[in-house]
Amino acid sequence: MRSDLPSGTVTFLFTDVEGSTRLLHERGAEAYAEALAEHRRVIRDACAVEGGVEVDTQGDAFFFAFPTAPGAIAAASAFTEALSTGPIQVRVGLHTGTPLLTEDGYVGHDVHRAARIAAVGHGGQVLVSSSTAPLVALALRDLGEHRLKDLSAPERVYQLGDGEFPGLKSLYRTNLPVPATPFLGRETELGEVCELLERDDVRLLTLTGAGGSGKTRLALQSAGALADLYPAGVYWVPLAPLRDPQLVLQGAAQAVGADDGLAEHITDKHLLLLLDNFEHLTEAATDAAALLATCPNLALLVTSREPLHVSGEQEYPVPPLVPAEAVDFFTARARAIKPAFAPGDAVPEICRRLDDLPLALELAAARVKALSADQILRRLEQRLPLLTGGARDQPERQRTLRATIEWSYELLEPQEQQLFARLAVFRGGCTLDAAEDVADADLDTIQSLVDKSLLRNNDERYWMLETIREYALERLEASREADEIRRRHAEHFLALAKAAEPHLRKQTDEWLDRIEAEHDNLRGALDRLEATGNSKLVLELAAAMCWFWNFRGYLVEGRLRVESALAGDSRPTSARATALTLAADFALDTGDHATSHLRAEEAVALHRELGDVWGAAYSLVSLGLSHGVVRSDWNAARHCFEEGVQLFHEVGDEHEELEAARRLAWSHEQLGDLERSRALHEDNVRRARATGDRFVEARSLGVLGTFLLDEGRVDDAVPLLEESYRLHRKGLNHPDRYSGGIVLCRFARALVLAGRLAGAAQLLACYERHSDELEVTEEDWVTEMNRETLTVIHARLDDAAFLAAWDEGKALSEDEAVELALGELKRDA
Repeated sequence: MRSDLPSGTVTFLFTDVEGSTRLLHERGAEAYAEALAEHRRVIRDACAVEGGVEVDTQGDAFFFAFPTAPGAIAAASAFTEALSTGPIQVRVGLHTGTPLLTEDGYVGHDVHRAARIAAVGHGGQVLVSSSTAPLVALALRDLGEHRLKDLSAPERVYQLGDGEFPGLKSLYRTNLPVPATPFLGRETELGEVCELLERDDVRLLTLTGAGGSGKTRLALQSAGALADLYPAGVYWVPLAPLRDPQLVLQGAAQAVGADDGLAEHITDKHLLLLLDNFEHLTEAATDAAALLATCPNLALLVTSREPLHVSGEQEYPVPPLVPAEAVDFFTARARAIKPAFAPGDAVPEICRRLDDLPLALELAAARVKALSADQILRRLEQRLPLLTGGARDQPERQRTLRATIEWSYELLEPQEQQLFARLAVFRGGCTLDAAEDVADADLDTIQSLVDKSLLRNNDERYWMLETIREYALERLEASREADEIRRRHAEHFLALAKAAEPHLRKQTDEWLDRIEAEHDNLRGALDRLEATGNSKLVLELAAAMCWFWNFRGYLVEGRLRVESALAGDSRPTSARATALTLAADFALDTGDHATSHLRAEEAVALHRELGDVWGAAYSLVSLGLSHGVVRSDWNAARHCFEEGVQLFHEVGDEHEELEAARRLAWSHEQLGDLERSRALHEDNVRRARATGDRFVEARSLGVLGTFLLDEGRVDDAVPLLEESYRLHRKGLNHPDRYSGGIVLCRFARALVLAGRLAGAAQLLACYERHSDELEVTEEDWVTEMNRETLTVIHARLDDAAFLAAWDEGKALSEDEAVELALGELKRDA
């Protein structure tokens, strides 16, 4: 063990040269070597003065450890200032932690944190972690929370000094999950996978291997490492809970936020989709291949136990860990449970017996609290030959993993075995309340399963790795209580959906998020009810879910489920009426206009028959949209909207009444009666202000501002547009953010009318970036309005000035863009 390394609380400092390859080519080998040597001298001298100890040097990178955070900061400040006038600039990362100091050096997740932080910075920039920042007296600049490329949870990052640098190169536009444990080993495989994805001729890469071999973790780490190659985003699509191949692309669309078709959303964007656990949905492989053919810059990274067998696929078989990595992996997992664990001679043999498979090693390491490594090895030697003797049609590594899971299961107490099997009924995990209600769980037994790595938990949910869940399902099916547990599961989630329905109808975010978390379980409940032929409850559950599917964009899935439920039960119930209402919306949004019109008519009739005034009003508005938007029959649309307004008024739902009135105003506008349309919007503004309906007020103010722009009354329009934007900015939901962006387009139009062409271009550029970030499909009328604005700009502004303004606009926030517009327009007033 090195005696010079500081122990206890340690601050790590990592440096790396920015653009080393470019500098080598520009300066030549000899001059670059001299500059590199001088840079090393400067850094070593500055760190030595402050008590820093050089831990490692690799290529152009330094790794130092300091006994104090102020010393590390002082050293970083000194050497970056000394290097600032020279050819070599270094990015610097600092992080403070309490690593374990062993004979091999520092051990723990803190060790590489400084390097990860430095990697997102730029030459001359010193970045500081949230654990280091409170320990120093110097003023630091808060750069906000960022996800690093090791996929860890968002970390608040600070900058030393007030220097201006480009944005940090952290993960963004991603839904990659935060792993529960650090990524260990696999450096060779990570490099090979990244190298394959960087090749222009590899757009479909499938990582194959046995369950538990680490395919998903390697894929996630590779996707995070290459995020810079995909400016449109890197998105994870978990497929394990799905059973219908038709839902694969729907799941991908949901992950990326595509509202109007996945291919239409991606188009030529540079984007990576990680399709995880594809093996049971291989019928969708041709759909994935067709998507690649349509989207030229899309890449697919797939994990599967078998290749997809489609044209252009590159397979990468994921091997077990190499022996040294397997030992490190086992040791790290064991130390997470028992920090003082010391690997002896038994650990390499344990790893060999378990074929160096990560999941098998994790299950065995989970036993170190109760068993020594020698005891674990002896038990494995006794049980594995027996457990792997069957199922000879499986690959050897798969038999070893299954045997390890079975061994872990046999070590459980009877009540633990029973709960383990029962919890397999949940898809996508469950809350403690659900586990108690469906599986008669108790917290102590659940915690015991977590401790043994058979169950995982995060965000107040408990879940199983899919390979473990497959075994648990076998145990459930082998028990006498499988039907009873599935019945209780279906009843629990039917009750949840019914309780949620009134809140979902009002777009309550808390309930939408709650149902999102349980979506896979609700799918499972529907599948169970369908399998048992209970068409009444199928329709009730589908009807309760309709609002969620509609507002969260599961349009294809929602339509398939609802149409199937409607076909199975024709009784004139309120559930059928609700399903018909949303079936009309689903059909309209997915382009089946004829079915949409038919379903809306059926819904209106059934709601009337049942005496459901609110449902009739809502369905009338849907029917009006079909008449107007699809059939261009705005007279028929007007009649539907008028009755909808009247019925919502009768039941006292003022928000929906105002929304229907807004659509009625639209129909009058389309029919040429602008004064009536204006009057309705003005009345909407007055009533919305009285009731605090911010969204309706903002939307109507925006339309009224547009009417004034049409009349050339820019000065009168500006206050309305400003207020509309302010109201939308108060909201955090998707409609508010989208509608706030549309106000930018209206301001751009005002700037064109005022002759401020460069400013107009800046606002449209800001809007385009804003829309890309929201990943929304632009409405036709917005596209047309922007096309007209751009036509005027291009006719009056030369290309160089336009491009300069466009680039400047893309760097603006929405608030900055509105401030710019107001400054330009009020200056002319």
